[in-house]
Amino acid sequence: MTSVTYAWQLTHDLDAFLARAGDFLRSRPARHTVALTVTEALRRRGVSLYGKDAPVFGALERDGAVQAAFFRTPPYRLNLTPLDERGAETLAALLADAEIEVPGVNADTDTLAAFAGAWERRTGARTVPLRSERLYRLGDLAVPEPAPPGRPRIADAGDRDLLARWYTEFAETIGEGAHRDGGAWADDRISYGGITLWEDPEGTPVAMAGVTPPVAGQLRVAPVYTPAHLRGRGYAGAVTAEVSRAAVASGVQEVLLFTDLANPTSNGLYQRIGYRPVSDFAAYDFTYEGSEGYQG
Repeated sequence: MTSVTYAWQLTHDLDAFLARAGDFLRSRPARHTVALTVTEALRRRGVSLYGKDAPVFGALERDGAVQAAFFRTPPYRLNLTPLDERGAETLAALLADAEIEVPGVNADTDTLAAFAGAWERRTGARTVPLRSERLYRLGDLAVPEPAPPGRPRIADAGDRDLLARWYTEFAETIGEGAHRDGGAWADDRISYGGITLWEDPEGTPVAMAGVTPPVAGQLRVAPVYTPAHLRGRGYAGAVTAEVSRAAVASGVQEVLLFTDLANPTSNGLYQRIGYRPVSDFAAYDFTYEGSEGYQG
């Protein structure tokens, strides 16, 4: 009887991880969009892009073929590609034994449930649901009409302070405000023309939409933000349609975005523009009795 090798391979080396798991990630670019875009950002800007602590990566192999992957860029949560229960159990055991801190996890809903259960049993952690999201793929683009007054333009270095402030406000609304520096984020997006602003007729920016750099034939629209006092005027729809149009014109095969399922307004808006559901995802935080985080 032939034995089956089923094991996780861990590394802090981005190049080694991509050499092992890159083809696997590219095999399903929509479902793996976060892993693809984050590792591409690390490759372009350096592995300290998201924080001073070294990222950790892992690939699950079965008889030499990659079946799943994960990454964590501290201080952010663990991010998982789809896993079955066995894969979740073996990963929880591996991370616990290696004393790798896991403050939370992002994954599709089935994987999230499997890993959270395995991690709770292994470490005694308690799960704290943070948000539920839906991944959408653009079908036929439908530009909202009538468009609000104004026009789109690509943000440049002169917009840095505004972008940094808006990114910080956006991050706070999704529970990520304590993490990435807004100025560093703005510098990265400006470097490749990754933010489009909608300006009112007087030339004042009133909303923004970003895109990730294309990788594996896909890119993701993120973030979309309108300051609270300017919402309800069609700016978010207009700027999202514009970056979506530009993405299609660039030749990418898939244009993706995530929405918060707790926000029916944004979900309805993106569907009217032409986005169609792909899969549901969620984020959990973990709490540990008597400790700020799991330390092994």
